[in-house]
Amino acid sequence: MAAHPPKAGAAKITAPVRLENLTDQPAPDFHRGERYDGGRYSRFEANGLDLGGTDFAECEFQGVSFNDTQLRGSTFRDCILGELYAPVFTASRSTWRDVELRNPRLGSAELYESGWHSVRIDGGKLDFLNLRGAKLADVLISDCIINELDLGSATGTRVALKNCTIGSLDVSGAKLKDFDLRSSEFRNISGLGSLGGVVIDEYQLGLLAPLLAAHLGLTVL
Repeated sequence: MAAHPPKAGAAKITAPVRLENLTDQPAPDFHRGERYDGGRYSRFEANGLDLGGTDFAECEFQGVSFNDTQLRGSTFRDCILGELYAPVFTASRSTWRDVELRNPRLGSAELYESGWHSVRIDGGKLDFLNLRGAKLADVLISDCIINELDLGSATGTRVALKNCTIGSLDVSGAKLKDFDLRSSEFRNISGLGSLGGVVIDEYQLGLLAPLLAAHLGLTVL
């Protein structure tokens, strides 16, 4: 009897984030290191603020601009961010748990060494997504355009990119398990030696064949 190939573990995303009894907030006066709960923030700019270490819980952001805002070490829990906008998004070492990002528009997204658990990105465009050294678990990214995705030295478990278009993907030194790339397109992958734990389809294997041959020093005649 032929052995069945192992199935990839699906990302265990919790039910869609549901926020009730939110309070509509005017243009907020955010401060570094403070905690904000249960607020709905719509169509305002928080550009250039220093919000390092700030904690957002059960908040909804719609059409908010965080361009060049310092969010290093900040936390987003049980939050929805719709149409998040930032040509420069700085949130290294931040924590994202039970978060939905809907149709974000980010240029350079500096999220290295961040922690993501049960995070969903639906739609949008990201020019450069820097997740180098990040820890990802149960992450679903769908219908998104990412020009450059850096996962160097990251740890990813049950991560899926569905119907995404990826220009350059770097997984150098990454530790991946149940990392599902099926149905997504990519032009180039760096760090071929770290592809263990990645799930691809037969078509993608054909695209990777020349790169794998070159990586292994194979001569194909």
